[in-house]
Amino acid sequence: MLGFPCNQFGAQEPGSEGEILEFVQSRFDVDFPMFAKIEVNGEGAAPLYQLLKSEQPGDGDTPDITWNFEKFLVDKQGNVVRRFSPPTTPDDVAAVIPDYL
Repeated sequence: MLGFPCNQFGAQEPGSEGEILEFVQSRFDVDFPMFAKIEVNGEGAAPLYQLLKSEQPGDGDTPDITWNFEKFLVDKQGNVVRRFSPPTTPDDVAAVIPDYL
């Protein structure tokens, strides 16, 4: 699990990286690495998210990320194999990981 904060969804993550990290650790007991704040949609989308969205465009009218906590699963060969909507829990994602080992 890797976290990439983004403030493109209702301006819900306006703080600094340190403030965001403190919030997710205290509120959600996050213990995975958190990276610098990035953009995931539009012309300024980080290259990582350009790749993720091109490999798993989703079911909507656009491949854009729909909201915070959208998730992607990458297999051990580096293939982007699944995309999960924001309400999908980490436990739900963990349940399908054995399918890709």
